[in-house]
Amino acid sequence: MDKLNIKNRLAKNKVLLWAVCLLAAFTAIPLFAILGEVFMRGYDQLSWSFFTEPTPTAYKAMKAIETGEPIPGGIANGIVGTMLMLGMAAVVAIPTGILCGAFLAENPKNRFAQTVSYLTDLLQGTPSVIIGIVVYIWVVVPVKGYSAIAGSVALFIMMLPLIIRSTEETLKILPASLKEAGLALGGNRARVMLKIQLPAAFGGIFTGVLLAISRVIGETAPLMFTALGCSFIRFAIDKPISAVPLLIWEFFNDPNLQELIWGASLFLLLFVLTLNLTAKYLAKKWNQ
Repeated sequence: MDKLNIKNRLAKNKVLLWAVCLLAAFTAIPLFAILGEVFMRGYDQLSWSFFTEPTPTAYKAMKAIETGEPIPGGIANGIVGTMLMLGMAAVVAIPTGILCGAFLAENPKNRFAQTVSYLTDLLQGTPSVIIGIVVYIWVVVPVKGYSAIAGSVALFIMMLPLIIRSTEETLKILPASLKEAGLALGGNRARVMLKIQLPAAFGGIFTGVLLAISRVIGETAPLMFTALGCSFIRFAIDKPISAVPLLIWEFFNDPNLQELIWGASLFLLLFVLTLNLTAKYLAKKWNQ
């Protein structure tokens, strides 16, 4: 009887294993199909000029298509705008999110901390288009103009809850002995947090920061309401500026520039993939 039960259990285990593998394969099919399509259509467009020249005009693109030549220009204006807005957003979001996450981890039963934690979850689930509209009302309307500053504010709001939550969860899994040892040596809570706990949690926090950046880098809707876009390379933060997601949307709406969609999409996918792989590598190294 016992041998029969063991055989039945082993058979069920094999069936469930194969079912899980099969369902996982079905789940991966759309992902690999998207990656393959973007790569096959976009890798030919990747060149030095594609990364260093601004977006061509519709007239230049039309002339190139008529003569059978490659469309001139690239996405340099979008790359510059994306990096500029991400940099400004990260400079504010990273320290703010880390400090807020540390406060939540240290005061889990505090009523104010519980309220902040609830608002963090609410903000994390807010659609990006709503954030874009709110920032449009808060920033664009008062200053009477679209700008990189407005775009960075939208990205900052979207990055903040991810950094807060990753910092909080990383600090919670640290051994309590670290904090107790710091306090036993005479340090106050703030000094122990800044000198011992945060450095010990650096790997997890940095991973959360990278995931937050990869989460917002592909957002289009909030930037349509805040940064608007620009057809040339611009470093002014108080003027409309472009971004790679905005360029993809503009290419889609212009029949003469639609071929550039694939190269811009491939660049964005590779950038996000690099950030995610880096985050996973750091998380694995941190766990070791």
